[in-house]
Amino acid sequence: MRFHKLAGLGISTAILATLAACGDASQQFTTVGLVAPPIHCLTDPRILGEAEKLDPIDEGNGCQVPNPWRMYSVAGVQFSQPATLNCSVTQPLHDWMNGTVQPAAQSAFGARITGITVVASYSCRARNNKRGARMSEHGFGNAIDISGFTLADGRKITVKQGWGGAGGERTFLRQIRRDACGEFMTVLGPGSDRSHGDHFHLDLANRRSGQTYCH
Repeated sequence: MRFHKLAGLGISTAILATLAACGDASQQFTTVGLVAPPIHCLTDPRILGEAEKLDPIDEGNGCQVPNPWRMYSVAGVQFSQPATLNCSVTQPLHDWMNGTVQPAAQSAFGARITGITVVASYSCRARNNKRGARMSEHGFGNAIDISGFTLADGRKITVKQGWGGAGGERTFLRQIRRDACGEFMTVLGPGSDRSHGDHFHLDLANRRSGQTYCH
């Protein structure tokens, strides 16, 4: 089956410039310099996994998901909980899973990945929940946080324990994190900062420079 690349060139050039609050006052954020994600994508997420179309999300404070989908799985891999994502995220997530994660798992463990532990998807909040920070890409449905994987034989690989753990787990996690850079615009994990020591953060931040940030 041939999968189409997303219509990334249709990204809105409108730059948000407001100070907003979501939830309690401790989660105030700014949207200055942020660019909303694209509305359109060429691949129907139902081709990529188990998916349910949602109505557009607009919190009125900067948080908005123009083309949201509730994903239950991708590339045959089940999510631990449904993930609400903008349509544009689903294709790179599928490609990363098929092109990097599954081959790396077969090489390291001799087994397929059957489950992903999802710890965050759409969430209207500041980056790292820090008051006054920019709005997180999670506020666009433009990011997913993954803390672990389940193998077909029942073994569980977690970012927190495996990153500095046994050789196979360590190699697997470092490879899939490295190769996520390119499919995604931002890749964070252990060593990036205190907030990402136990999971991978993957997002499609629409930077005007077009540069990736993988740290």
